[in-house]
Order: sequence, then structure tokens, then C-alpha cells
Amino acid sequence: MTSTENIIGRADVNDIEQILMISNTDVDAAIHAVEDNADAIFTWDYEKGSRPALNKLYEKAKNSQWNGETDLDWSINVDQEAVVVANMAANNRGVGLDVAGTCFEKWGDKEWTELGIQSQNWTLSQFMHGEQGALLCTAKIVETVPWIDAKYYASTQVMDEARHVEVFAKYLNEKLSGHYPVNAHLKMLLDDIVRDSRWDMTYLGMQIMVEGLALAAFGFMHQMTTEPLLKQLLRYVMSDEARHVAFGVLSLKEYYQELSLDEIRERQEFAFEAAVRMRDRFLQQEVWDRMGVPVKEAVNVVMHDPGQILFQQMLFAKIVPNCKKLGLLDAGDGWLRTKFTELGVIDFEHMPDTEEEYETFALADGEIAGVR
Repeated sequence: MTSTENIIGRADVNDIEQILMISNTDVDAAIHAVEDNADAIFTWDYEKGSRPALNKLYEKAKNSQWNGETDLDWSINVDQEAVVVANMAANNRGVGLDVAGTCFEKWGDKEWTELGIQSQNWTLSQFMHGEQGALLCTAKIVETVPWIDAKYYASTQVMDEARHVEVFAKYLNEKLSGHYPVNAHLKMLLDDIVRDSRWDMTYLGMQIMVEGLALAAFGFMHQMTTEPLLKQLLRYVMSDEARHVAFGVLSLKEYYQELSLDEIRERQEFAFEAAVRMRDRFLQQEVWDRMGVPVKEAVNVVMHDPGQILFQQMLFAKIVPNCKKLGLLDAGDGWLRTKFTELGVIDFEHMPDTEEEYETFALADGEIAGVR
């Protein structure tokens, strides 16, 4: 049996010192190469619709394309400082946070506002980097998946992901105050997903885990933000992301029925590793470093912030029910159920899975703002 230490590199998932030892050492590099070990697979079976659920998703994707340049109202002025202050007031951020005896004890409104600005820049930057990861991974799925219906759908997602990278980059660079390099934990996970030769691991890592977390995070941010352009941007992105996650559920649900228990256990372990890497990334160590705050001390405080704890748990609202739908929670000895219980997220297993609810995220007629 593979130990937690062998999977994630440490025995205790909450070991802060070990978490902080992982850092991005090439933040100034513009290019990052990862070896892709997968075979490109042609299929000569062109029977469209042999997998009806995937064909339905493909048809919906073709009719759901939006233009990030013209369908979003980029004329909206964004006063980032005012937005941060309004968001903190509207959502009671920091309420219940005990900062006595910490580096935050003497902070005033100026410092907390600056933290809000840096945190927003950082959060949206990691979404942008994750969307580029999705762009590469979906292009890889087009190459590697053996079913024509899946290739057709994945090709639409490549366009979606390019659009997502575009709009997050534009928002960060034109409306906010710049972006952060990719977080080391996210980078490690993206590298692992791209490097794996098995097409279903690309699905699991990206469509189920990374995209599932993104869908939940976008929903949370869409609900909390007071800024109209970001709210509109997130609404459009969420409509795409729900299809992407459903694509993973529909494809893997069929494929996993063919795998042995040992093969399923590998997928369980990978899902757990991905969950921990994504949780670790939200500790925002790059923000604390940029602000000149003792990183370990700041992370200790954040890990006990009720608002941050709730946010991190909510990120699994899509992942856990989708893993359950795929049979990963309880396969074998229920190893993944035990691990998700240890992470404190197992209660989300009863939430709707994305195959059931993806159409509820679809854009309604007339919701796209641009002229067609």
C-alpha cells in the first residue's frame, strides 16, 4: 500500500515547513518545457454520436461560444482599491480572525487593503495559469483519446481555454495591477498531469480535479465579488467550465468500468495528490513574500482563518461528488473516502455531480452581451 509520504512527499498533509519548502525557482522564465510522454492516437472510426452523451455535449459547446473581446464590457472602469474595500465589507472577511501576537497585530486599514489587492492579483493569476494548463491538457486529450466523439468535444474545449486565458490576462493587466508567477504547487501538479502518458490521467487530473476546483472557486468568487465586469467574466467562464467537468465525468465513467482494482487505486492516489496540491496552493505564500511578511507565521494564521477554511472546503464541492460518480470514493477498501474525510471535505459527496447539473450553468438566450 502506498503511503501518504510516498504520494505527496510528506507524512503529515498539514506540515507547514514541508509545504513551504516547495517553491517556484524560475519565476523570471517565460518558457517552461515539460516532457509529454503520450502517443498521438488516430481513429478511423468516424461514427458521430456513438456516445450520445458526448455528442450532446459537443453540440451544446458549438452553440455556446462567446467572444472575450466583444461580449464582455471592457469599458467598465475598475477601481481595484475601492472594489477590495467593498468586497471585504460585503463579505465580512477577517471577522473572527485572531491576530493577537502575530505579524498582523499592528496592521491598519492600509495594510489590510493592500493584502486584498495582492490577494486578488494572486488568485486571478493562478486561475489564469491553471487555464493555460487546461489549454495544453485538452489539446493533449484531442491527440490521445481513442473516441471520435471525445476528440470532437475536446477540440471545442481547446477554444474555450484559449478564451479563458485571454480574458483573465486582459483583466489582470488592464483592470488590476499585474499578475503573479505560477504557484509552485500548481506548477508541480500541472507538470505531473502533462507528463503522464495515460489519456485518462489527463482527464482525471485536469477535467475532474483542476477544472472541478475551478468551477467551485469561480462560483464562490462570482457570488462574493461586487465588481460587475469580473462578475460577468466569471459567469461566462463558469458556463464553459461546467461542460468541461461533465466531459470528464462522462468519459471516465465509461472507461473506469474496464479497469482493475489496482489500476483504480492508482487513480485514487492521483486524485488525493491533486487535492492536496491544490489545497496547498491557496496558502498564498508568494503574497506574503511580496508583502515582506514572515511567510510561515502568516500561513499559520491563514490556516486558522474561518473564512479561509470555509473557502478551501468549498473548493471541493464539485470534486467530491464527481469522484463518487466515477466510483473512486468507495472502490476497493474505500481508500479515497478515508483521505477525503481526513481533509474534511467528505460531506460534499451528497452534492449534485456535474453530469447532472452542467446544463444549469448554461448561458440563457440573450445573456451574451455582444452583437452576433
